[in-house]
Amino acid sequence: MFVEHMGVEMTFECVANSVWCPHKLGDIKEIEKVQQRATKLVINLKKIPYTNRLQRLKLPTLKYTRLRGDMIEVFKMTHNIYDPDVSLTLEYNLGCSTRGDKYKLFNCTFCHDLRKYYFSARIINMWNSLPNCVVDVSTINQFKARLDKFWMHQDVLYDTQPT
Repeated sequence: MFVEHMGVEMTFECVANSVWCPHKLGDIKEIEKVQQRATKLVINLKKIPYTNRLQRLKLPTLKYTRLRGDMIEVFKMTHNIYDPDVSLTLEYNLGCSTRGDKYKLFNCTFCHDLRKYYFSARIINMWNSLPNCVVDVSTINQFKARLDKFWMHQDVLYDTQPT
C-alpha cells in the first residue's frame, strides 16, 4: 500500500490479519509480550507472575480476546445478523444431533496447512463445544453475557500458553 504524505511516498505492508489471529508460535508470544510489559507498568503488580497480574487487573489474555471475537462473529453469521449474500457461508452438520441444536457446524479436514488457519476452519471446534444455552439466544448481548459466564470458570480466560 502506498501513501503520500507531505510529498514523501511511503510503503506499508498490510499485516493486520497476521496480527489479529497469528498462528505461528513466535508471533503469538511476541504479541502477548506487549500486554505482559503493559501489566508490569502497574507498580505494585510488577513482581508477581503474569497470570496473577491479569487476574488482579481483570484482564483476559489476548488469546481469549481473539477467541471471544471469533465466537461473536460466528454467532452473527449463524443467526443471519450479517447479510447472507455477502457473509461467509458456514456449513451446518445436520446429520449429527449430539448437542441438540441447529447451529452445530460441519467439521471438515484439510490436506494443506494453508487452509487450516482460515477463519472458517479454526472456529469450528470451539463453536461446536459451546453448550446449547449459550448458542441458542436471540441477541448479541445475550450471547456475549452467556459466553463470558460459561468461560469464566474455565482455563481459556487466563491461559497464556499459545495453541
